[in-house]
Amino acid sequence: MAPLDPGREKAILDATFDLLSEMGYDRMSVDQIAKRAKASKATIYRRWAGKPELVVDVICRRFDMDVPPVPDTGSLRGDLVEVVRGLSEAAERKHGLIMGLSSTLVSHQELARTLRAHMPARDLGGTRALVERAVARGELAAPVDTVRLSELVEALVWHRLIFVGPPLGDAFAAESVDRVLLPLAHAWAAG
Repeated sequence: MAPLDPGREKAILDATFDLLSEMGYDRMSVDQIAKRAKASKATIYRRWAGKPELVVDVICRRFDMDVPPVPDTGSLRGDLVEVVRGLSEAAERKHGLIMGLSSTLVSHQELARTLRAHMPARDLGGTRALVERAVARGELAAPVDTVRLSELVEALVWHRLIFVGPPLGDAFAAESVDRVLLPLAHAWAAG
């Protein structure tokens, strides 16, 4: 990947995000992205191998920017509620994009493979730190698998967003933590 001027790169990423939200992956083309960003296709292809890589870059950057770090609330429950709330708020802001991408990822295996290859095992919301704090405070008997815990948080939010629908407010966050996340975290820590 060749580096781009940060302003040019932002214009291309913003154009991609906007077009993806407006028309979806299938109908969006690199030509349209270039036109909207006032860039050449050659500029885009110097930085990204193709549309799948560009879309994955947009997805990864947008979600990383939108998920706030978890404050230390002083309790595992409070921290988990903040994780669910933060991811829920980010997901609701991107509802149209997420809904469009859900079906696209099923029908476009190249995009799905590219996304999986570029999505690091992210620690959304600082799950590792909140588990370490909970163990230190004696709230958990032992550390738990933070990747699995993060995946479960994401699964709860995506399921709610896709199958039940918004809003994903405070009641959803509290119920997710009290009925699912805390009981499982305690069971996993107990071994």
